Amino acid sequence: MRIKKGDTVKILSGNDKDKTGEVIEIIPKDSKIVVKGVNVRKKHMKPRKQGDEGGIISKECAIPSSKAGVVCPKCKKTTRVEYKIEKDEKVRVCKKCGAKLK
Repeated sequence: MRIKKGDTVKILSGNDKDKTGEVIEIIPKDSKIVVKGVNVRKKHMKPRKQGDEGGIISKECAIPSSKAGVVCPKCKKTTRVEYKIEKDEKVRVCKKCGAKLK
C-alpha cells in the first residue's frame, strides 16, 4: 500500500466523495484505511457495568484504499505516489510536482 498513517487523503468515490481527512489507521491485510471524519457510522452501545453510560456513538469505519488519493502538501493536489532511491533510502515522491511526501 502506498498510503501511510498520517497522510492527508481525498476520497475519490462513494458517499463521502471529495472529503479530505487524515489517515488514522491502515489495515494492509484487507487493503483498507480508516480516515478521520469519513465513513462515519452510528453504534448503539449498551452500558456494560453499573455506572457506565450507554448511548449512540459515532465511529469511523474502514474504506478501501483504492478509493482514496494522497494529497501532496506542496501542490495541494490529489496525486499518485512514486518511489525514488536517494542516498540508499527509498523515498515517496509526488508524481505531479516531485515533492517528497512525509
